[in-house]
Amino acid sequence: MKSNYDVVIVGGGMVGAALACALGNSPLKVALLDRAPAPPSTDKEYDLRVSAITLASRALFENLGVWQGMERRRVAPVREMQVWSGEGSGSIHFNAAEIGEAALSWVIENNVIQTVLIERLHQFTNVHYLCPVEITDITLADNGAVVTLKDGRSLNAKLLVGADGADSGVRHAAGIETQSLNLNQKGIVATVTTEKPHEATARQRFLATGPLAFLPLGEARSCSIVWSADTARADQLLALDDPAFMAELQQSFGDSLGKIQTISPRAAFPLALSHAKAYTAPHLALVGDAAHTVHPLAGQGVNLGFLDAATLAEVLLDAAAKQKDIGAHEVLRRYERWRKGDNLAMISITGGFKYLFGNDLPVVSQLRNLGLDLTNAATPIKNLIMRRASGLEGDLPKLARRVWH
Repeated sequence: MKSNYDVVIVGGGMVGAALACALGNSPLKVALLDRAPAPPSTDKEYDLRVSAITLASRALFENLGVWQGMERRRVAPVREMQVWSGEGSGSIHFNAAEIGEAALSWVIENNVIQTVLIERLHQFTNVHYLCPVEITDITLADNGAVVTLKDGRSLNAKLLVGADGADSGVRHAAGIETQSLNLNQKGIVATVTTEKPHEATARQRFLATGPLAFLPLGEARSCSIVWSADTARADQLLALDDPAFMAELQQSFGDSLGKIQTISPRAAFPLALSHAKAYTAPHLALVGDAAHTVHPLAGQGVNLGFLDAATLAEVLLDAAAKQKDIGAHEVLRRYERWRKGDNLAMISITGGFKYLFGNDLPVVSQLRNLGLDLTNAATPIKNLIMRRASGLEGDLPKLARRVWH
């Protein structure tokens, strides 16, 4: 069985599903493939993996018609952010009100985002969601790409999009190399309850072995933690039982939220910085983690992926409207030029933060404390950082621009 599509997206996670929705109700025939079954809809336990969604990503969700569906489930605003140095007194405080916004970001569970996007794409007649499927072969040819599935089907595409994560099979099939830096760190995630309410404030402490973040969830005393630690330290922490882990967590974080009272099961994932040497080839494009991975400390990773999806959709729809070949490399290069600089800057910044803050040399420690205090005192710089990190600055694609006031 052969099927012809304009766009075949491999990877039905958050970024792949967002791209499929962005191409919904268009003249393009789209297939979204995922090897994992659709996520279960969670109403009880918090998903261990959460994302801090920027104002630009929220604009994208509004424009795709999915934001209300997320709000109906669970969305927690981050109105303030406190960042402080583990060694010394340096600190910085961000408040959304200082830039005239209701929130700096929103913390949403990954499976909530994915579930709502998939529900939405079922409403488009031009998008086919094939899940779960197993890909046995990817062939790139002069006139397009062919994806062969284990069940014998083959899908022809004018454009193949890799949205299949950091170890992207599409990227490997295209022979695109990546530059990567193994940070020798793992991110430990869990959900905790605390004695004091979080008051819609994200808190991040920079420790010598890596940053520790407490992100506010929907309930006043529930937080999602992301503890990035050097691998040896992370393995040691993961081996502890719950009371011992909570004691380490309390000692490392301090008592700004009072006593840590309960903890969910923990999970961990390796951290790396990576960047594909090319985002595109004839009839091929990479988005999200398939193109780049960043350190989670700034919460920017998936937001960069959403901007990739919105930008690629805009480039493809523009090309289709002008009756150009959407798989032509000169069309796809517009997407690459648009996104590569921004993504590279964020990888460099988060990587630089990792080295600036994950360093206990006395002189670096003094610089760090001074830098945090100076930035905190310099309102214009601080507001620029907030606007940039919130997705209010930069060359945004149309779908990531706000339509509400």
